[in-house]
Parts: sequence; structure tokens; C-alpha cells
Amino acid sequence: MTDAPALGVFGGTFDPIHVAHLAVAEAARDALGLERVLFIPNRQPPHKPDQAVTPAADRLAMVRAAIADNPAFETSTIEIDRDAPSYTADTLEALRAQRLAAGESGDLALILSVEALAGLATWHEPARVLELAQLVVAPRDGYPDVDPAAIARLVPGADARIVVLDGPRMRLSASEIRSRAAAGRSMRYLVPDAVAAYIGDHGLYQDHRRDHRT
Repeated sequence: MTDAPALGVFGGTFDPIHVAHLAVAEAARDALGLERVLFIPNRQPPHKPDQAVTPAADRLAMVRAAIADNPAFETSTIEIDRDAPSYTADTLEALRAQRLAAGESGDLALILSVEALAGLATWHEPARVLELAQLVVAPRDGYPDVDPAAIARLVPGADARIVVLDGPRMRLSASEIRSRAAAGRSMRYLVPDAVAAYIGDHGLYQDHRRDHRT
């Protein structure tokens, strides 16, 4: 461990990125004094290989548009560029190696939702994830509060590597936004204006059958 700030790592489908994602990333950066937060859109959720998702190029463009005015937020194509299934453990290991090779801190803070944390035991190599990164968990209205001890019973050592944010608590999902877009309803204040413009300009989310995505 070093005294240098850790890098925040925020992965997901981001289909689309919305204001709750941004608020959580900023809360994590503020609470832990992170150097910056790296948004990493995935190519295809490895645990849902048959799930229909918007093309990666569109999701990446929306993330870039959403964070353009925050110098502490950046994007990475590390998972989009990977041909093989992309697992969090592999991404964290690659990022750590890159940063150490550049003389930077290898400390990583993985930002995830409370519902993602609940499934930690089913992840690919969860113990390696815990070795590589501290877990920064965002609470969410409608979901039980985090019980680190319960998680530790499933993944030994997890309780010592979990930081739970005290907010913001938001009840907002990407599926809700997709449904609103498909119905031609306003997405104002749910996504950044630049993201709403991109969705409209490219005619995204017009297929109601894709509303099962998260």
C-alpha cells in the first residue's frame, strides 16, 4: 500500500449511463479521496452472454458525453477491446500492472452497487477481486443495507475490504430510462442533456423487447 490516492474503477453496461451513476462516482471520489474515477463500459456482461445490449460504440460515446465536464472522470476501453469474456478480476489485474509499470499507485477502489455486491460469491475469482481492490458500495433505495459480515461468510475476507457510502440513495435504473425513451417520454434530469441528445439523435431504445436489460 502507498500513501498515493487510489484509482476508482467503475465498470458496467452503462446502457445508458445516468445521473445516479455519476452521483455515485462523485460520492466515492469524495469519500475516499480517489485520484480519479475510471468508467469502464463492458463489451458484453460475461454472466449474461445472451443479453441484448446496445452496441459498445454507442454506450462508450454516451459515457464520454456524460463525463466530459468533470476532469476527475475518465473512460477506458479495456473491456470493450478484449475479445475474450471480460471479468472484473482480469480488468483489475491489468489496470494494477499498468499503473505500477508507470510508477503510479497500484491501489484500486472498485465501485459497485449493493445488488452487485450481493452476488459477489458468484463472480469469477471473487477472492482475487478482493486482493486487487477495495470495494466501494453504493446503497440504493428498495434494497437491503449492506451486511459485510454476511458477505464475508460467502467470500472470506470481504468484510475487511468493503466501504459503504452513506449516499446518495437513488431509485433509478437504466431499464426505466430505456422504457421512457421507447415511449418518447422526457429523460430530462435522469440522464445528462448530452446523453439525452445522443439517444434522440441515434434513435436508441426504440425496441421495447430490450427492456429486460439493467
